[in-house]
Amino acid sequence: MNTKQMDYCIELARTQSFSRGSENMFVSQPTFSYQIKLLEEEIGFTIFERNGKGATLTPAGEQFVSFLTSMREDLKRAIEQGQNFSAKYKDNITISLIVRQAVYFLPEAIRIFEEKMPGTQITPIFRYENGMDGFLKNESDVLFTLKENTKQLAGAVVHELFESHVYLITDKNDPLASKNLITEEDLYGRTLMVGGGSPSALRSVQQRLISSGKIKYFNSPDHDTTLTNVAAGKGVCLAPGFLNDHSGQYAWIPFECNESFNCVLVTHKTDAREGLFIFLDILKKLYKDAVAFPL
Repeated sequence: MNTKQMDYCIELARTQSFSRGSENMFVSQPTFSYQIKLLEEEIGFTIFERNGKGATLTPAGEQFVSFLTSMREDLKRAIEQGQNFSAKYKDNITISLIVRQAVYFLPEAIRIFEEKMPGTQITPIFRYENGMDGFLKNESDVLFTLKENTKQLAGAVVHELFESHVYLITDKNDPLASKNLITEEDLYGRTLMVGGGSPSALRSVQQRLISSGKIKYFNSPDHDTTLTNVAAGKGVCLAPGFLNDHSGQYAWIPFECNESFNCVLVTHKTDAREGLFIFLDILKKLYKDAVAFPL
């Protein structure tokens, strides 16, 4: 199977027409049809049911094209990254994060690093889930995570980055948005969004508040859904400061509690590249210098 056959198959599934499909792919209809036939012969099952009006996917074809579309997007990204890399860089350092804002100073660190090491590229990888699994499979060179997740991690080096605290997130027009510090009593009678893969320290705070019997709660599956619910006036939520994108869309107010989050970067013990350590030192310095920056 080649990339043209993949593209032809995906286009035929979209248009359900050999004539329109071939036209959109800028090839003759016989060539288009022949490549689809070759693909079906190679994989050993019928992808399309032919009829007078065109072609429709078979049940097996539906499953195949679904996977094929995802595979083609991954391949496209890989080719684009390869083109970018080969044109300018000799080395690449990948850093895996749960969300873009987790390492707020990453863009600045990349700018400084590439001035010092113009031949090395820093590539962010965003994985809301399974970032640790990807790191252990050597799919990334650096992993942003919480220190609590590294206790049983072998073959890796943990680098302290910063301590993040608990904040209350509200709509900017909420009366609580005018406060400088939120206490448990401030939340009595309010609805607290909980869940969404919260870190253990945050779950501890949430449970303590809920057990007071004076705070309602609402389960929310993930952070983005929680923020949407906050904006819709369904409630408020507590979150680690490292999730703050500092866009000003919401009010982030420090919450009074002892819990915090020890944010770290993890690298492979076998990776001793000079560029990697220069990059880590840049990030560490940016956070060290940002003493007054809310985290």
